[in-house]
Order: sequence, then structure tokens, then C-alpha cells
Amino acid sequence: MIRKFATVYAGHVDLPDRGQDATPANERRFSNSHLASVFAKTEAIAKVMDDGGWDTLWLAEHHFQQEGYEVIPNLLMAAVHLSHLTKNLKIGCGFNITPMWHPLRLAEDFATADIMTKGRTIFGVGRGYHTREVEVFGAPMLDQNANRELFEEQVEIIFKSFNNERFSHKGRHYTLPPEVPYRGYTLKDLTLVPRPIHLPVECWQPVVSASARGLDFMVKHNIKGAVGGGAATMEQGPITAFQAAAHRAGKDWKLGENLMIGIVIHLADSKQQALKEIVPLYEEHAKMFAPLGFMPGMTKEQIAAVAKRGGWYESGVPKVEHYINMGGWFAGTSDELVAFLKHLEARYPGLEHVNLSMPMGTPEAIMLDQYRRVTAEVMPHFQR
Repeated sequence: MIRKFATVYAGHVDLPDRGQDATPANERRFSNSHLASVFAKTEAIAKVMDDGGWDTLWLAEHHFQQEGYEVIPNLLMAAVHLSHLTKNLKIGCGFNITPMWHPLRLAEDFATADIMTKGRTIFGVGRGYHTREVEVFGAPMLDQNANRELFEEQVEIIFKSFNNERFSHKGRHYTLPPEVPYRGYTLKDLTLVPRPIHLPVECWQPVVSASARGLDFMVKHNIKGAVGGGAATMEQGPITAFQAAAHRAGKDWKLGENLMIGIVIHLADSKQQALKEIVPLYEEHAKMFAPLGFMPGMTKEQIAAVAKRGGWYESGVPKVEHYINMGGWFAGTSDELVAFLKHLEARYPGLEHVNLSMPMGTPEAIMLDQYRRVTAEVMPHFQR
């Protein structure tokens, strides 16, 4: 049963124009002061969610985005700050892009946040999807096999450091510690200082390709999965695959258990109004994510059209109704969203977490109104 409501805010600043006839994504560039406004926007979102009884605000780690779409570089610093402004809201790391970190620096920083926020920081790991970010920090992204191999070794190290008072590691990329002399003895093991207090560490990871190797790795480490976009309600896709991986590991997880399903939403007083209002927001969202492969089903020609100003639908770019029909997007009234979520509950009996997010580029005022609508008109139907 759905019990926990969350959102993913990837950290976009308010944009002066939105939609296919507005500024193309690659032509956007903002001043430093406007990019820094993301933190005040994040504070406003966190306060409204905390007042409304939401479970988790998930933030996204990204770098170098002068375009203004994803501009929060350090989730753990943000989590500590936001915990001082809220009472109960959890701050989720959605996600720390592990290949851009030394694994022990990430483990130390999370442990610090875990202690300072009294357990209200949720750990999350990801492999990344921006070449401009991952490759700039010296890790592979174009070579997907190398990226996955590095990521898996890093996660192994992180969990060793969380769960053991003393640990060591020898792998392809890391030997920890190196056997060097230190104050009269040779290093043989390490202790993370500090270690997280709240153990075992709850950890989440995005489910994208849903490969057997990736899902088996997640289940091995008890990492929970975040599913979003057009695949969110495809039973034969990542949701079923995740359950199958759990069964391979001897875990009797229900369909949807230990998963969070994400839906991009826009609510209004009527379905017609919601569909009208969501179009420029959808188009701005597509500008950002289509070239990165996160708009399922778009062809290369359609993605090329999205990079230009206007003329999208003449080029065959799918309209928002296409993704609504796929189940990853929703536009309608609060009552219709309740019915939609009740249907998810029926399909996935193990599902507890839903992520209701706004399209990339949605202005702050609209986002706050959407969170308040969900609080007042949707969440009461799922309180147990």
C-alpha cells in the first residue's frame, strides 16, 4: 500500500520562457546569481513539503549546468542545511554520482550528514548520465562497461566502510589502505571516522536499463530502486525484473516492494486545463532529457527536432499525451490522480513509495501550488 509520498527536484532555476518556441536548451546561460537562486527555491519546496507531511525530498547531484536545469552540486551539504529548516522531512540523495567521488570521501560525508541530521539524510548512489560531468571528473562515462565496473567496486568499498569497524579492500581500481608506514607500523586496515550511526544504511539507486547484472548487484547490497518515466507502470519492465532479481537471491519480495515509482504530474481543476498547462512544461522537460535518452521511444530525428526552436510536432515529436498513455506522466484533477494511484496499488501490492514530481522547468510558484494540492487533496486518501 502507498504510504510514503516523495518528490524529485533535480534543481532547476526558474526560466524566463518555456516550451518549444522558447530558448533552445543549448542556448540557455544564466548569471551566477540566478543559478544560485536554486537554494532559496529548494528551501521553499522543503518547507511546504515538511508542513504537508511528505516523506522525502529527493535532490539530484549535477555539475557545470549553466543552462539552469540541474544546478545542485552537493546533496549532503544541502541535506544538512535543509534539516535545520524542517522538522520531519527526509532529504534523499537522488543520487550521489559515485564515479565522480572517491568512495571513502563519499562515505565520510554521508556519515557526517547522517549524524548531523539525526538520520534524516537518505543515501543514494548512481552511475551518472552526463558525459560533461563524469568525464570531467576523470571517470569513464562513454565506456559504459568501465563505468559500471568502477561504480560496483566503489559501492562495495562504501558498504565495507559503513558496516565494519575495520576494513580493507583490494580491487582493480583501489587498494585500501596502501601498505605504507605510519607512526611506526604498516597500514593493514582502516576505520571510517565517523561511521554512520543509523545502521544499516538505507540506500537507493535508479533503475534504468534493468539489466540482470545491475539488479542482482542492487539486491545483493539491499539497495532499493527508483523507477521513473515511461517505464514506471510497465509490469514486464523494471518492476517485474526487480522482483525477479530478489527471487534469484532467495528474497520473497512482493511486486513493487523496495521500489519507488515516479510519475511526472500536473494538477488542475479540470483535465482539459491540466493538459493545456502541462504542454510548455513538457516541452521544456523534453529539451533537457530527450538528447540524454530519457524520453523513451523518441527517434534520432525527433531528438534533433527537439534541439531546435518550434516545428516539433510537424517533425513527429510525440506529444505529452503519448507519455501520459504510457503511464509515466499524468495531467488531470486531484480525484483522477487518486484513482491513478489506487490502480498502482492494485497492480503492485508491495508498493509503499511514490514520487510525484513536476516537469523540468516548472516555476517555483506552480511547484508549490502542486505540492499543496497533493497534500490537501491526494495524500489524505492514502493515510493509514
